[in-house]
Amino acid sequence: MTDLLLTNAKLLDPEGTVTTGALGVTDGRISAVITDGSPLPEAGAVIECDRKHLAPGIIDIGVKVCEPGERHKESFGSAGLAAAAGGVTTMVTRPDTDPAIDNPETLEFVIRRAREAAPVNVLPMAALTKGRQGREMTEIGFLLDAGAVAFTDCDHVVTDSKVFARALTYARSLGALVLGHPQEPGLSAGAAATSGKFASLRGLPAVSPMAERMGLDRDIAMVEMTGARYHADQVTAARALPPLARAKANGFDITAGTSIHHLTLNALDVADYRTFFKIKPPLRDEEDRVAMAEAVQTGLIDIISSMHTPQDEESKRLPFEAAASGAVALETLLPAAMRLFHADQIDLPTLWRAMSLNPARRLGLDAGRLAVGAPADLVLFDPHAPFVMDRATLHSKSRNTPFDGARMQGKVLQTFVAGRSVYKKP
Repeated sequence: MTDLLLTNAKLLDPEGTVTTGALGVTDGRISAVITDGSPLPEAGAVIECDRKHLAPGIIDIGVKVCEPGERHKESFGSAGLAAAAGGVTTMVTRPDTDPAIDNPETLEFVIRRAREAAPVNVLPMAALTKGRQGREMTEIGFLLDAGAVAFTDCDHVVTDSKVFARALTYARSLGALVLGHPQEPGLSAGAAATSGKFASLRGLPAVSPMAERMGLDRDIAMVEMTGARYHADQVTAARALPPLARAKANGFDITAGTSIHHLTLNALDVADYRTFFKIKPPLRDEEDRVAMAEAVQTGLIDIISSMHTPQDEESKRLPFEAAASGAVALETLLPAAMRLFHADQIDLPTLWRAMSLNPARRLGLDAGRLAVGAPADLVLFDPHAPFVMDRATLHSKSRNTPFDGARMQGKVLQTFVAGRSVYKKP
């Protein structure tokens, strides 16, 4: 007998389309996908979905959880609750903690804390170089054995190309995935905005989008030289898309992601120096935003992430240039993505390919699909439900969201991890 049956749902399959049907769950995995009016199996529990959308849970690459070092900003407990409330069933966490996750002992601590406190799956990444300093690569083999799913120095670009080449070569020999942050660090140092008339009028230190293009060009050349598996964490500028397309056409093992903020906001949102809109890379022009949405729709950009970066009030309540970069987004990822759907820029199956199926494939996970045998990591949501975002209601310890007070559509109704409900809308 099926453990759980979710009936009368709009099944959102990233590998197909949206169909009305039912989903059976047994022993934490999908045991039946019923879309043709076939008889429903007996079940221990039945949930009536009321024709709301049922989709694979979001797999979010690049979440910052501030353990160890800055637990007052975000813990695995608070991040896990935020993820569950946002339909994120797997958090792929960054190693830019204090200290950095650059050795097996720190990684094992993180895995243990995540297992104890988070109601969702947590897959940790480890640093590519020791201390994220770009001078000496970490023990990639030992870190893989300890549970690291990928390697990255986050926004600390490895400027020494010889060190980067050695790390990529070693990672390739082990089949490890490396994440890069495409930026030319000299040009982008100290930048708070994207260069242009708006930044000049506001007197903000700015960086040209060409810094991203130059950083990506360098990384693509290194991938060509070493044959490594590479993922660009955030491609945000239209000028970076042609070299990305050429690299893929040449058969390099390269994928690219972008953040939900760069897909739904632009440089003008900074307005009167609103620091909740200060992120890294800085928000781009509207032409870049539109180009990113088109690149996701065509598949040139593979993955959409929240790039969840908690910052406390003291870090944000500063002059724009001095304020810390970053925004929380675990709970706003889905409703923000619905902006793209309602604007007819990206359809729902494509969104879920970018937020669930493609991240799973890149990490080698058997997830992100509505298929028999796949993990029953699911989100039930209403893409049309309207609400006004109130940051006081967020589950994160830090509440630095640029969407505070925004009118949004798209509410998570229930989230399941291995068939177990981890969140239900009050």
